[in-house]
Amino acid sequence: MGRGGQPKDREDGPERKCIATGEVQPKYGLIRFVIGPEGEIAPDLMEKLPGRGIWVAADRAALEKAATKGLFARAAKQPVQVPEALTDWVESLLAQRVVNLISLARKGGRAVSGYEKVKSSLDKEEAEVLIQASDGSERGKSKLSTPHFGSFIGWLTADELGQAFGRQTTIHAALSAGGLTQRVVEEAARLKGLRVSDDGNGHRKGKKTR
Repeated sequence: MGRGGQPKDREDGPERKCIATGEVQPKYGLIRFVIGPEGEIAPDLMEKLPGRGIWVAADRAALEKAATKGLFARAAKQPVQVPEALTDWVESLLAQRVVNLISLARKGGRAVSGYEKVKSSLDKEEAEVLIQASDGSERGKSKLSTPHFGSFIGWLTADELGQAFGRQTTIHAALSAGGLTQRVVEEAARLKGLRVSDDGNGHRKGKKTR
């Protein structure tokens, strides 16, 4: 797996076309939307809601284009109500989904937190994913390295990561292979598209994460 993205060795699975970019790509890199009974557009992160799916790349620019240029209505071939701050809403939902998945991984015995436990997990080559809070000390974070052939997640806040471990804040965490780890990596990659600047250096300038 790559430091900030999808696993390198995986079946790409079904593909969908983004209504904003026109690109066809594996659907794990897009977000599904459906039209509600009142004609409102709603994100379907779990891809289980009934109705024809409308797909947008997990990218802030693509989502904002879809929301402001009438692309949802064009794709649906009907009038569509687009909520204000749709992109921020989707980002919040994705962040909570990642937090919930990490919490479930913890309960399944595949997640640890705290510098010493994470370091031990890395040293023993048990960790497959290193997670570090975006607002944690850079000096402290630099002492831990992403597992070889593993993944890195660095765009959750200390508060959000703390939620996953039942604490006020958490800076360092690690996931071992198996269980929900793959799902965490994939959902975190979608969140990254909405939260991290194009140069990869943390949160978008001026973007609130709480």
